[in-house]
Amino acid sequence: MTDSPELVPRGPFRLQAAAEFGFGPNQASPPVFDGVMRVAFAVDSGRGYAGAVLRQPQPDGPVSVELTLRDGAERETALAQVARVISLDHDGVAFLRMGEADPVIGALQAAHPGQRPVLFHSPYEAAAWSIISARRPAAQASGVRQELSIQLGETFELAGETVHAFPQPRHLLELGDEFPGLNLEKLIRLRSVAQAGLQGALDVAALHALGPEGAYEEVQRLRGLGPFYAGLVVLRASGFADALLPVPEPKVLRHVARFYGLDQPPAYEQLAQLAERWRPFRTWATVLIRLAGDRGTTLPDDLNR
Repeated sequence: MTDSPELVPRGPFRLQAAAEFGFGPNQASPPVFDGVMRVAFAVDSGRGYAGAVLRQPQPDGPVSVELTLRDGAERETALAQVARVISLDHDGVAFLRMGEADPVIGALQAAHPGQRPVLFHSPYEAAAWSIISARRPAAQASGVRQELSIQLGETFELAGETVHAFPQPRHLLELGDEFPGLNLEKLIRLRSVAQAGLQGALDVAALHALGPEGAYEEVQRLRGLGPFYAGLVVLRASGFADALLPVPEPKVLRHVARFYGLDQPPAYEQLAQLAERWRPFRTWATVLIRLAGDRGTTLPDDLNR
């Protein structure tokens, strides 16, 4: 079944910026934008898979979504998931207003027009990626993830390319005690993630009901997910636009120091105070700082910080 609805951005949005975001499973080799963005994923409900081809004829204009559904996936659930993944479920106009109040964020918004966070397809997939990728190069981890998707997930042909969707939790539970690139402990941890996914503990609605801090604590109950990876699940997969967790990435702290003219990376308390001006988009601001810093973005010399 194929369907072609539209997503209408509120405020600036560039599909190319989303497609070239590059993190997690595609961090080692971000895709080259050829006019379309392709995504394939296990649908939130725990039922079925979706493949989507996204196009945006005009910058900041509507995004068409050519949606292919399989195995009982629900259209509205899959479409809402696509919107969340590319952060079209929030008001970009409000984010611009926040940038007007903070010259640094405003300058980074101008340097990266239409950039919004791009999320993992789901908290469940982010938790699984955390287990797969821990203490190994991104390219190697991506290969393991792809092989899991080929063997246990679903494969789509999207605008001339083959894209593999990560398996639903019930399919991930089919893992035995051996899989190339995964030791027994990682396999046990992945099955634990799958069980949590089946029980609804990693549903977006369940995590949102807990709030960012409560979700951060809850995710750490999963075997193998410490503070750093719990932060990844909460901030980069759950769709919280306004969160600041107690374990910021060292790279973010270094970039904050450079952009804000600090002598050294801020302590958490200093970062939290600075981030008050980023409300209600502390997550978005943090992601923008990380992206801009990693890409070597420079700010105007006369910027009033």
